[in-house]
Amino acid sequence: MKQLSVNTIISSLSLVFFLSCSSDLDFDQINDLKLKPVVVANLAYFDVRANQLLDNGGTHVLYDTREFDVFKDKFFTNDLLKAEFDFEVENTINRAFTLNQRLINANGDILETISYPVPAYTGSSNVIKYPTEVFENQRLELLKQTAKIDFELIIAAGPPLNAGSTGSIKLRSSATVYLEFE
Repeated sequence: MKQLSVNTIISSLSLVFFLSCSSDLDFDQINDLKLKPVVVANLAYFDVRANQLLDNGGTHVLYDTREFDVFKDKFFTNDLLKAEFDFEVENTINRAFTLNQRLINANGDILETISYPVPAYTGSSNVIKYPTEVFENQRLELLKQTAKIDFELIIAAGPPLNAGSTGSIKLRSSATVYLEFE
């Protein structure tokens, strides 16, 4: 009999709890839903050894072009609020460089060039973190037209580089994109 009364009490309390905690469900709330994901991805990376940069001490230019077809997807393009590019260069070569990043449209036109000076290695740490490139508003619209990203590495005049030259120049970069889905 004691077992029956405990079960009866638990059942009664459960029924009271269920009835007191129920409310009308508002499925129209889904119309107010906004998702704001943030995505971080690698943008570019290279590690060029000094002994790969054979020259006679004059100015020298290297190119690397990458397809940048992320904006072909209208779903992504329409929901993009902002993008940020971060760049870090480490130079352990006793030559200065200029790194140019060029945004190029589908017609091959250069939309924007961003230049980063890289000082020559002098024996101490030479890791440079550049200010974040922020693409919002009109600049974001320009970025959305980008079909290729071109990296131009200009080696300044200095001591000749040969097969015995030491050091390297490394680029690490990332893109952070801010989206909003409604």
